Amino acid sequence: MLIERRQMKVADLTVEELQALIRQVVHEELQDLLADPDKGLELTDEIRTRLRLSVGSSERIPLEDVKNRLNLA
Repeated sequence: MLIERRQMKVADLTVEELQALIRQVVHEELQDLLADPDKGLELTDEIRTRLRLSVGSSERIPLEDVKNRLNLA
């Protein structure tokens, strides 16, 4: 059930309407957070080449190093 976007007070909602509203808002927020901002864009030849080189390389960066570089440790 979609809740119509209008001026309303939470006190005027039924429990079911409030639950539906919460579900709708959470769904919209998750879609925004998880959406691919690059969807529909094409890779340049340069990036395509860099990806191929990276995948073909045996060099890997340990997780601890990445965490330290990003100050996540």
